[in-house]
Amino acid sequence: MTLSIEALAHLVGSSPQFMHHLTDDQQKKLRRFIHKRVLNPEDADDILQLTYLEAWRNRERFSGQASLSTWMCGIAQNLVRNHFRRLYAKPVHCEFDESLWHGQEENNNLDWEFEINRRLEKTLTAIDHLPTEMRKTLYASLETDGSYQDTADVLDIPIGTVRSRLSRAREHLKRVTHNPSQP
Repeated sequence: MTLSIEALAHLVGSSPQFMHHLTDDQQKKLRRFIHKRVLNPEDADDILQLTYLEAWRNRERFSGQASLSTWMCGIAQNLVRNHFRRLYAKPVHCEFDESLWHGQEENNNLDWEFEINRRLEKTLTAIDHLPTEMRKTLYASLETDGSYQDTADVLDIPIGTVRSRLSRAREHLKRVTHNPSQP
């Protein structure tokens, strides 16, 4: 459910005059800002609504030193960060459903299927054994479509750190999945 600024004003009971200064373009910009960082549309819409709510709750803190849209993008960025912190605090659960592989094509080479399954298991295990910060960076990169800048913004770290962590993670995963002697 999308709640407009006007509806928010009626819901709360008094008019948040400063929020009426957001033009349709600025509202669209705020929506794009959030959707670019949070790819799940439902989560992004929730964060957009929370941004409006937080802006309303903290309206007395708006001093006018920055533009209203910049101030609200700052609120949105903090909410996006909190979203990812909560998301990455949960243990990742990956389950390989073998039934998806069987019966799809009768002519599959069983050796090739075994090799794919072995590499997938090795990759998932290797990801689980990556250092925590490297694993978080890898997941954030996947969430932001591989954009180094967006990953850096989401994790609030320098872009060089993102590049370094992802490079080391890729090299480690290549070594583990392509080297038959490693477990």
